[in-house]
Amino acid sequence: MAHLINAEQVSVVLGARDVLAGVSLGLDDGDRVGVVGRNGDGKSTLLRVLTGEHTPDGGRVTRTRGVRVGVLPQADDPDATGTVRHLVVGDAEDHAWAGDARVRDVVSGLLDDIQVSVPGGLDAPLSTLSGGQRRRAALAAVLVGDHDLVVLDEPTNHLDVEGVAWLAEHLRRRWPAGRGALLVVTHDRWFLDAVCDETWEVTGGGVERYDGGYAAYVLARAERARVAQVTADRQANLLRKELAWLRRGAPARTSKPKFRLDAAAALVASEPPPRETADLTSTASARLGKDVLDLEDVVLRVPSPDGGAPRTLLDGVTWRLAPGERVGVVGVNGAGKTTVLRLLTGELEPDAGRVRRGKTVRVAVLSQSLHELAEVADLRALEAVERERREILVDGKPVSASSLVERLGFTRDRAWTPVGELSGGERRRLQLLRLLVHEPNVLLLDEPTNDLDTDVLASVEDVLDGFRGTLVVVSHDRYLLERTTDHQVALLGDGHLRDLPGGVEEYLALRAGVHAAPVGGVLPGVATAGDAAAATAAAGGPSAADVRAARKEVSRLERRLEKLQTSEAGLLARMADAAADHAAVTALDAELRAVVAEREQVEEAWLEAAETAG
Repeated sequence: MAHLINAEQVSVVLGARDVLAGVSLGLDDGDRVGVVGRNGDGKSTLLRVLTGEHTPDGGRVTRTRGVRVGVLPQADDPDATGTVRHLVVGDAEDHAWAGDARVRDVVSGLLDDIQVSVPGGLDAPLSTLSGGQRRRAALAAVLVGDHDLVVLDEPTNHLDVEGVAWLAEHLRRRWPAGRGALLVVTHDRWFLDAVCDETWEVTGGGVERYDGGYAAYVLARAERARVAQVTADRQANLLRKELAWLRRGAPARTSKPKFRLDAAAALVASEPPPRETADLTSTASARLGKDVLDLEDVVLRVPSPDGGAPRTLLDGVTWRLAPGERVGVVGVNGAGKTTVLRLLTGELEPDAGRVRRGKTVRVAVLSQSLHELAEVADLRALEAVERERREILVDGKPVSASSLVERLGFTRDRAWTPVGELSGGERRRLQLLRLLVHEPNVLLLDEPTNDLDTDVLASVEDVLDGFRGTLVVVSHDRYLLERTTDHQVALLGDGHLRDLPGGVEEYLALRAGVHAAPVGGVLPGVATAGDAAAATAAAGGPSAADVRAARKEVSRLERRLEKLQTSEAGLLARMADAAADHAAVTALDAELRAVVAEREQVEEAWLEAAETAG
């Protein structure tokens, strides 16, 4: 396996802060690495150092001679000139680039809407494109190249669910097994799981390495935190014993170490947690009545971008939101997702049909932009929240605004930072908090994941877990949709709203034309058991004997899984107890790996048996 890039003791100082401090790591042929970390911790800086764009203040970076590197930076050049065609394929004739399967795939996967909806298509000047279109053109320009290493900084920005799925599939089959390397910074957790087999977390000036994608990273980080907590607890016990001994000492002897005693106590009290906590206790919501928000036979027309006849965005759509319903909305760009939210809030009125709102409904909207914070840009973060409300009831108890700000991940310093100086992710959190203190019972979120890192995304999801009202989430973040909502609906650009019993996978299948979808203003229901049985019979499904055998196998495998999970938990507990004994931990780790490997095999067998069992 060829070595592509190696970093040795790399350090980068920005201002008075060590962004990277003595980082050593490398990239080999065949690596697929995702980079995560909090905003501002140095993810993009790490990429620029490895690609040679930024010279480190200490250490060195070496690259294999002749290695071809393609880079998508975080920010595109707003002053870029030329056409889309020249940026992506240069001066190549159509027949030349169209004969390359990879180039054809990239152009169709990323630039179809430009070819169809932008005057001039691929010959359109870059200056006439929207920010999202320029971003996709820049990504296409990188992907058409024949690179040994592809470095992508936030490639999923401005991609919809379908575009993210296409990019993941492209990167999975771009190189033969063991060839080519990928280094990607992204906050899209589904994408990380889909394409990466290693995760680097940039934190505290260093880089922690984890095997696997996002799910494996979360599990490994949780286990590291648990072991660290065990060690910290033991250290705390030692400190408490030392403090007790100091207090028992003779007065003549303790007079001098009094300062040490107080300092030690303060040190223990001020020791921060390993990670910023950002959990907000469930906000008390006003009780919703039977009626919440309903669209009834709604027709909505919008002006055509080319000045022609108005385009029908919604055509006879009926949609009823129930109390406590949690629904995600997906759809192609321009299909009307944000417009639907504006109808629900009353900001827009339909051309036909009506929008009914319950008498007790109190709606809050988290918009895509941060313009709501412009009027409080000179206030400190805490003051911006206190301006809305100084205290709310949480689980029947009064909670101050300062406590809420702290629970949503703002340290004391950041709580007293002017809003205009906060990072994009911090302002997004502040925007959400200012909404929640008003205790809404209907929450509409329009692309809530913009500018948020993976830790903060998990925090926001924890907040939404405790929201007791009706929740509507418009997002291209597949992980967020599946994590926070119970079901999804789709706007496919044909004026209709469709239910997605199969979730995002069904939406992608519809977009790919794999399954025919019923058309109508009213949401179609889930197929009946009779329909499913007929479909299975038509497809030559399993016999009754096969189903009975599969069900027995499912029961057997479930019993085995329970035993393996118990063994795994026991081994983890023993590893924590023996944390100081390297030999014991190594032996236990070998046992654990064997148990985990068997559990994964049993889980895979269970999935196959369960599919047959029905």
